[in-house]
Amino acid sequence: MNAILRRRGLPELDRARYHAVFDFPVRDYYARLGFDPAKDNFENLSVEFIKGYEAHRQDCALHPDARRVLAAVRDSGRTQSILSAYRHETLVEIVEYFGLREQFADIAGLDNIHAQSKTSLGRAQVGKLGLPPHEILLVGDTVHDLEVARALGVDCILVAAGHHPAEKLRRHHDRVIESLAELPALSGLELPV
Repeated sequence: MNAILRRRGLPELDRARYHAVFDFPVRDYYARLGFDPAKDNFENLSVEFIKGYEAHRQDCALHPDARRVLAAVRDSGRTQSILSAYRHETLVEIVEYFGLREQFADIAGLDNIHAQSKTSLGRAQVGKLGLPPHEILLVGDTVHDLEVARALGVDCILVAAGHHPAEKLRRHHDRVIESLAELPALSGLELPV
C-alpha cells in the first residue's frame, strides 16, 4: 500500500496509522487513505494493490506460535478451517506454500479481489462443514470477524496481532487475546512440546 500511496504523493502508513484507518469495507479504507475516487476508482486500486501484494506474499512469515497452535487443535481431535476475504485460489496457494494444507478441513476464500464481507461465504462454509454453530469457534483479527461470527451464530475470539489493535477489538468484544499463543489456554487445548 505504501508504494501506491507514494506514487500519488499521499501520506504513507506505519502500523499505528494502519490500525487507525483500516476497516471493512475496504472501499471505505481506501477513501480514508486519501485516494480521490475521481482519479482512482476502487476496482483499479484493488488490482494495483493485489498486483503488489501478490509479488511479495511469500516474503511474509507466519505469526509466532501459529504452527504449534494449529498442531494443538489438530491433536485435540478438532477440525479447523479457513474463512478469508482473500481470493480463494491465491489463499489455497499460500496455505500450500507454508505447508499447512493438511491442517484444514476446508478453505474458503472470496471469488474476487475486493475483500468484501465474508458473511455469505461463512454461511456456506458452516453448511458444508455440517457442524452445529455452537460447536464452532471463529478466531479472527478484525471487528468484521466478530460481525461475521455473530451473523453465523458462532462463538468468537479476536486476536490483537493483525489488522485491528487490541483497544479497538475490546470496544466491541470481551474475548480478545494478544497472540495466538494464548488461544490454547482459552479453548482448553494444550500446546505440544
